[in-house]
Amino acid sequence: MPYRRLPNTDAARLRALKNAFTKGTDLSPIRLAFSQETLYELRLLLPRFESAVVSYKKNISLTNNRQHDFPSLMHKTRLYISHFIQVINMCIARGEMPDSVRAYFGLENYGTKIPRLQTGEDLIKWGEIIIKGENERIRSGMHPITNPTAAMVKVKYEQFVSAYYSKNLSRQSHTRMQSDIVALREEVDALILKLWNEIEAFFGDMSDDVMRQHAAEYGVCYVFRKEESGYGRALPSGAPIGNAQPVMAAAEPKMQPQAVDMVLF
Repeated sequence: MPYRRLPNTDAARLRALKNAFTKGTDLSPIRLAFSQETLYELRLLLPRFESAVVSYKKNISLTNNRQHDFPSLMHKTRLYISHFIQVINMCIARGEMPDSVRAYFGLENYGTKIPRLQTGEDLIKWGEIIIKGENERIRSGMHPITNPTAAMVKVKYEQFVSAYYSKNLSRQSHTRMQSDIVALREEVDALILKLWNEIEAFFGDMSDDVMRQHAAEYGVCYVFRKEESGYGRALPSGAPIGNAQPVMAAAEPKMQPQAVDMVLF
């Protein structure tokens, strides 16, 4: 006996809702296989779910793009901050600056070592310290450090800070949207189950095969197992009765035979 299979992807859920919605639009209430109350719920839920799916996909694409560019920007920012500190140490080693100049940059306890610059928080902390420290040092009458200058460090630093907070906001937005769409899926699955139960009940006085053919017009999905007589034949969901097309059964592996389910849409 073929069994009914509820949608398990967003695309399949949308297809099931749209098939039912088309029937609800085209048929009069007397001929429609589900109630007007269910149709009202469908009209409210379909646009909400479709909009949520589109927004969720866009958010995933945007988040992936930002994650792709972020490591390169982080690496470049780390280089600029590290090189600036190295120039300070080399100037001190050559006697061009006094050792006390490290105090402008909070480096008095680091000697010739470079502070930890592994995380985004590290880069934000030391980038801000270096930019402020160099400005104060120049205001005290000292010559600017070059190659790189504090201005060059600031450009990379500001680009990184913008990308860092944007990435975090995208992650938070993604988490929120994921939670919302999971809740919507529960509503959609409940509505599809209600729809399909009403549709099958409407055609319940017919034979099983005819009932399934009529229900398939509304998008109800049935699966035939290999050992059943319907194997190798499919009726597309939402298609008028009589449009069934023969399909070739998938070839089975010789060494590892397994049952192949066919879908009656």
